Order: sequence, then C-alpha cells, then structure tokens
Amino acid sequence: MITIRKARGIPIGLALALAVMSHTAHAQAQSGSDASMPDQVETGERAERTSGADITPYIEASQVISAQLQLGDDVLTYTQLAAGVDATIAGRNSSASASLRYEREIGYGDAVDSDTVSGIARASVGLLRRGITLEAGGLASRTRVEANGFSSIGAVGGNDDASSQIYSIYAGPSIQTRSGPLEISGSYRLGYTRVDTSDVLVTAPNEAPVDIFDDSVNHNAAIRFGAAPGTVAPIGIGIGAGWNRQDISNLDQRIEDRYVRGDVTLPVSPNVALVGGVGYEDVEVSSRDALLDGDGAPIIGNDGRLVTDESGPRQIAYETDGLIWDVGVMWRPSVRTSLEAHVGRRYGSTTYYGSLSYAPNANSSLSVSVYDNITGFGGQLTDALDLLGSDFQAARNPISGDLGGCVIGAEGNNCALAQLNSLRSSVFRNRGVAASYSVTGRRTSFGIGVGYDRRSFIGAENTVLADVDGVIDESYYIAANVSRQLDRKSGISAGAYASWFNGGSGTLGDGFGYSASIAYNRNIWRGLTGVAAIGLDGVSRDNLPDYSAASALLGLRYTFD
Repeated sequence: MITIRKARGIPIGLALALAVMSHTAHAQAQSGSDASMPDQVETGERAERTSGADITPYIEASQVISAQLQLGDDVLTYTQLAAGVDATIAGRNSSASASLRYEREIGYGDAVDSDTVSGIARASVGLLRRGITLEAGGLASRTRVEANGFSSIGAVGGNDDASSQIYSIYAGPSIQTRSGPLEISGSYRLGYTRVDTSDVLVTAPNEAPVDIFDDSVNHNAAIRFGAAPGTVAPIGIGIGAGWNRQDISNLDQRIEDRYVRGDVTLPVSPNVALVGGVGYEDVEVSSRDALLDGDGAPIIGNDGRLVTDESGPRQIAYETDGLIWDVGVMWRPSVRTSLEAHVGRRYGSTTYYGSLSYAPNANSSLSVSVYDNITGFGGQLTDALDLLGSDFQAARNPISGDLGGCVIGAEGNNCALAQLNSLRSSVFRNRGVAASYSVTGRRTSFGIGVGYDRRSFIGAENTVLADVDGVIDESYYIAANVSRQLDRKSGISAGAYASWFNGGSGTLGDGFGYSASIAYNRNIWRGLTGVAAIGLDGVSRDNLPDYSAASALLGLRYTFD
C-alpha cells in the first residue's frame, strides 16, 4: 500500500541559514550537574589552536546512472549540477567549520528532477573578554523515512522520491567567568527542528503509518555558581539551576523540566575527584488529543500527520517531582584525557550517565557519551549537534552528495547524523551510548562512530497517544569513512553506514539500512578535478519488500582558489 502525502517546501534561503549556523554549546551533564575539576582539556586545546581560514568553494557537473536491484528493475540516468563550500576558520577566541551544498538533479526518462540543500556547521564566537561566547549550530540533511518512523541516512540513493528533508538550528550565548573565588557559568540555547516528509511512504497492508515528527521549538537554560576545592573550603561546592522546555507541533506536545541542585567535589588525588549532588526537579509532559471524525477515528491532515484538537484541554502524559541525586567519579590525568561516570536517581528511577574524552595528539580523538534524558526528536537532534567538534571535515556520499553519518574531527562527538534513527513525533525517555574516533593526517583521514539508542515513548491516557505509551524503539548504528591522498594529483575516499532498527509496535517489524561508496579523484588542470565513484544503498524490512540500488558517477569538479 502507498500512502500519498503532500510535502511542504522550505525556501532555499532558509535552508542555507539553517545549515550555516553551528557550534556546540558546553554540554550540560545528564542530571543537571555542572560540578567539575578545572577545565584543563579546553585550555590545552585553545593553546594549540592556530589562527587562519581555509575556505574552499566549488562547482560540480556529473552524470549518474542508478540501477534498482530490488523492488523493481528501473535504470535511471540524470545529470547532477552542484555548488558548495567547505570552510574551517580558527581564531584566538573564535572557531567555525561548515560544509554547505546545493544540488540540482535533472532526470531523463522516469528519473525526476529535484533540488537538495544539505549542510552541517558549527561556530563559536567570543564576544567579550569576560568569557561571553555566542554559540550556534545547524544541519540540513536528506534521509529516507519508513512508515514505522525508521530513518536511514544511508538508504536514500540518488534521485530517490522517497527521501525527506531534516532541518535543525540553534543559537544562544554562554558565559564562563569568575568573581574572586566564585566561578560563574551559564548558557541559554534556542533551537528549532523541522522534518519535511516525503510524498510517498510505503506501509504494510491495513497498517497506518506512525505520526512522523513535524517541527518543534526548544529552550534550554542553565546557570551555576561554585568554588573550586581549596578556595573557600577543602572541597568544591556549587549550586545551580536549569530549565528545559520543548514545544512539539504534533498534538501540541510539551516538555517542561525545571531543577535546582547543589553539588560537592572531593579531590582524592591530583587527578581523581569524587563528586555528588542532590536537588529538586519538576518534570511534566503534556499534549492535546487528535481531532476525531464522526466515527470516532482520528483525522489525518494533508501532510499525513494527526490533526490537533485545539479546542480540547491539555492532558498530562507524565509528571514527577521530588528529590534527585547522583554520585560519581572524575579522572583527568592530563590535558588530553577526561573521564567521568555517574549513577543516581532521576525521573523516578535509576539513572546512569558519563563521558570519556581522549586526544592522544592534536590530530586524533576518541569520544564516548552515555546519556539519559526526556526529550523529543528536535531536542535530541540539537543535543547531538551540541556535541559536535569545532574543527571537522564533512564526509559526503560522492554520488548523492548527502552527508555521511559522521564527520572527521579532532574533538567532540562527531556522529550527530548517525543518531537520527526513529522519527516518531512522541516525547520519549532517551537512553543510550555513542562513541566516535577520528584521525586527521596530511595524507590520510579516518573516522568511525558506533552507538546504541533506546527510546521509550510517552503518551497521555484517553488520547490517541495512549497507543504509543510505553512503546520502545531500539537502534544500533555504525558509520565509517576514510580518505587517502595517493600522490600529488590523485586521491581515493570510501564511506559506509549501517543501522539496525527494532520498532516497538506495528507490523513493519525490524529494519536495516545501509550505504557504501568509493570514489577516485584526479587533478586534471589548475583546480579542475575528475571524479569517478560507485555506490550501493538499500533498506531491508521484515514484512515489506527490500529496496536496494547500485549507482555510478562520472564528473568534474572545479575548486576556486
């Protein structure tokens, strides 16, 4: 069965604005704690950062052929015209990286014409010497979305009419300063995320597609006052507060989360400290019901999403308030290594979170994050962008031009796109682990990311969302890319992505999305480069036919000096 949807467009100017904005705001600990040892790692990184700008605009013209191997035997050909820019800018107190691309595909025969804007970027700009920084981040990407919400960036393929667009942007100030022995830190972030669904979603017989996320606005603010160990007391002490609000357009869902807490830091050696905190938190998730027809069935709009009953009362789906606490350990043996692990109680149950950052040299890094929070898709995506490093090289599929699951960077969690997974609109408790490793060298660059993501959805009783309350979606992913400069005139690059999805409801069952490609480029004359590439993209589903396609590209790129 084919479900027809009316897709909404987004102006190219807005899409470029969404893509060009970027950064990574200082990540707030999962329990709302900012207790920490002196930030030696950040100081060391700033000391090594050199000023300069590397801005590389380019244009491309290519011919592509794509052959369906499963779910049909069509062979499509189209011309691909593209313009883009890759940029890295570094200053004493500011830094930015961006990869932006506009692509026009001109189809022949059954191939369709299309326009695609994609980009990922991050910027951090120091405004004053008092430690105020403006931070921003953004993403525009194409993905394939299944009717059960499974999203696979590796299964789009060139000229695929089942693809959807995702846009996300956030910005806000942060401050890190001191007044005598008192350390003051704070931040505010305003974010917006939107998903434009494809015109066609494939569903199983008699199976309605899940409600796909539309758009959301999220606010995140935190402030902390503290004193380091040995300043006003033998132990470090601090007090902080935070606020997180997300407004999701689907059924007017809302997350309201407020907390206040105190924390202590007890050094047990020059490199190890025990930390703990206790506080009060109030969390509420609410929504409205769907508009019903005369037979009591929910009404679905032209965009394929449930229509909200604006006149109905707001209903509570989840609420908890009371004591929160956690204890943990922090280990910082050098400016390049940082580890912390916490266990405590939050959201009425046990919580675990932590992180590992290891940078053996200026060109390589390992990042691991364990997380636990209540969020929506938009908040989860901006949080993933928030952990992106400030100096990276975007990895793109050489045929479709789409962004890969990871970027190659020397700091941060570089696999924001690999964490898309389910695009259900419902609020969820999100737990999982994400890890990435990157190496950047003069001739060889390499990046890999792996992760596990678990989402337990929340819905109010006596509403249409009651059917998803307690439903669990799980996913695993791996993404890798490598590039090698063979000689002065030629190079080779390869990338692969795979994600496994276990949907908690419906008859579509599990899903497996994958993508692999390899490209060879050779400098022809003064910035003119020839490119040849082959690739394979696909998705496997339990109760629907599999889809796969093989593609090949031959083209030219001109890079402006």
